[in-house]
Amino acid sequence: MNMRSLTRIFLGLLAAVVLVTVGLAGGLILGRTMAQPSLQLESGADGQLIDEAWQTIQDNYVDQAVLTDETLTYGAIDGIVQALGDTGHSRFLTPAMVAAQHEYTSGEFEGIGAYVESQDGIVVIVSPIDNSPAQAAGLLPGDMILAVDGEDVTNMPVSEVVGRVLGPAGSEVTLTIFTPATETTRDVTVTRAKIELENVRWAQLPGTTLAHVRIAAFSDGVSEDLVAALQEIQAAGLTGVVLDLRNNPGGLLTEAVGVTSQFLPEDSVVLQRQNAQGEISLETAIGDGAALTIPVVVLINQGSASASEIVAGALQDAERAQLVGMTTFGTGTVLREFSLSDGSAMLLATELWLTPAGRVIWHKGVEPDLMVDLPAGTVLLSPEREAQLSAAELQANPDEQLLQAITLLENTQ
Repeated sequence: MNMRSLTRIFLGLLAAVVLVTVGLAGGLILGRTMAQPSLQLESGADGQLIDEAWQTIQDNYVDQAVLTDETLTYGAIDGIVQALGDTGHSRFLTPAMVAAQHEYTSGEFEGIGAYVESQDGIVVIVSPIDNSPAQAAGLLPGDMILAVDGEDVTNMPVSEVVGRVLGPAGSEVTLTIFTPATETTRDVTVTRAKIELENVRWAQLPGTTLAHVRIAAFSDGVSEDLVAALQEIQAAGLTGVVLDLRNNPGGLLTEAVGVTSQFLPEDSVVLQRQNAQGEISLETAIGDGAALTIPVVVLINQGSASASEIVAGALQDAERAQLVGMTTFGTGTVLREFSLSDGSAMLLATELWLTPAGRVIWHKGVEPDLMVDLPAGTVLLSPEREAQLSAAELQANPDEQLLQAITLLENTQ
């Protein structure tokens, strides 16, 4: 069986759904497994109760047009998974969402380009993907989706909301957005597009000898791209790295290990994995790291999840880097994808992951060494933008998290 290790999103709350062709970018996926039947719902008292409810709906519900076998079956499976209480992490995927999940980890997909979560029945933007239609349309972390194309989606399962937002590149979708920071509601029309994730970008910070390295997500090939960037940075004579993992929802577990391995000696512990029986296994750094001695500060925030938390927690425990920003999301479980016979799947938490020092991240997150909050609506600086700034303009920018990271690194020179 072809096993893939994925990590993603966040949560406790974060349903980490990627609004792509139908997508979600999910929490830590350890692999794919064909689910084997072990519970016969059609037999026994519980099975009779389900049959009774099913028949009552079919006989009495007013909108008979929606009562397809697929709608009811998928709804039932989704309800079973939601009953586990692993809000937004363990989840059910339709066949289209499975395809989008796999497209996401390849680094290329179609959609509006935003990560979302469910909070108290409302789908909330976790973060727009860098250079995506969602970002261009002005969608911000914390924005709440109230309606899609004029239809109320409050208290609707995340999977249904995502399904309404999805569509081919070039088509439009109108979202009714409530922004808590300003208590305003507006309609935002977004043109869907093909999105190619440029997951590693960097630039020299103006007026410094420091590099700002932005990792947007942990899709396939990220660690190789990071190695190339770190080699360029050191060849240019730069003396420190700001590793920016803010609003990074995760991706592949293998890439999280690969990224961490660039900063830690070989065989250093990157994370601990604990199964349902309490047994512990270790993931360790591999190979010769490309940046074992250069000073590093890591930027994190509430949108940093899964793979981002693995990297941040490992570097913090090893005292290899200081963390600046806000407490991360708190994913903390390994997901396994169990494929169902029609191409749909369940993502189920099968392991707990801990930092090298044994800290539990699930529902707690990774706390920064230096807590720096930003006012709502603050636009985070990117390497592309910094290339256009003077040193004075950089210092006047409201991205105080980045400025504090610069100060910490300069004080180590």
